Amino acid sequence: MRRSAPSLLALTIVLTHMVGPARAEPPRAVIELFTSQGCGACQQASRMMGEYAQQPDVIALTLPVTYWDYLGWKDEFAIPAFTERQRAYALSHGERQLFTPQAIVNGEPSPVRSDRAFLDRSLRAARQSSGLIVSVKATDQGDRIAIDIGAGRGTGEVWLLPILRRHRTAVAHGENKGQVVDYVNVVRGMHRVGAWTGQATHFELPRTLVRSGNADGYVVVLQSGTLAHPARILGATKGPGF
Repeated sequence: MRRSAPSLLALTIVLTHMVGPARAEPPRAVIELFTSQGCGACQQASRMMGEYAQQPDVIALTLPVTYWDYLGWKDEFAIPAFTERQRAYALSHGERQLFTPQAIVNGEPSPVRSDRAFLDRSLRAARQSSGLIVSVKATDQGDRIAIDIGAGRGTGEVWLLPILRRHRTAVAHGENKGQVVDYVNVVRGMHRVGAWTGQATHFELPRTLVRSGNADGYVVVLQSGTLAHPARILGATKGPGF
């Protein structure tokens, strides 16, 4: 049986109304992977991060640290601030040593490993507990970035992280000599946006902050605690087009 064009149009309108527009799934977890191109055990963790980054409710971040650089190969993306961030986590969690690879989910303590079983359990726990509990939204408005943080319980700090989404590096020396490292979502800096006191808050800042270090995206993170004593991540979002 053939349908007329008006009938097909009416059916399309009805179905569109019933299904509604597709909505992006809100993030439930932020995974921070502390790693280095000079770390022989980090390749597998980097590949896992590439897989987790494909999950729509996960924000997977790579933070290269500096303390492996002396072994014959300097990580081109390692930033001292990431080493200090990992050290701050260690102090907050009562750990005495820094190690790679280390994965931290939603700013919570993690054991001395970053294997898939641990990460899968952590992600299941985050999803069952509703994960990130405070709404975070970011929109591009010309040469400005607008950030809106919802109301909630507690206090925290808002951070803007420029991101290089994909990069491949051939390692010429050190433990990974001759190997190729495929990076996903490399953090290229950390910019403190401001404080959050539990009230709905609006911020605006220049887009130039996320254009450094070959970044082609950005993430906004709301985290309790301070830079020196990071605690639970309360909310996060990817920038438009990420």
